[in-house]
Amino acid sequence: MIELMSDLWGYMRAKKKIWLAPILLLLVMLGALLVFAQGSAIAPFIYTIF
Repeated sequence: MIELMSDLWGYMRAKKKIWLAPILLLLVMLGALLVFAQGSAIAPFIYTIF
């Protein structure tokens, strides 16, 4: 996982695509929210957003 992130960061720096970093961070955070909230009491509220 660390190697993937370092390769992705190297690509973004080489191709001047640093603007992709906030988008990727948002996607990772959203995915983590869905995974961690799946078994909790706030799951019905998360699913109403989508």
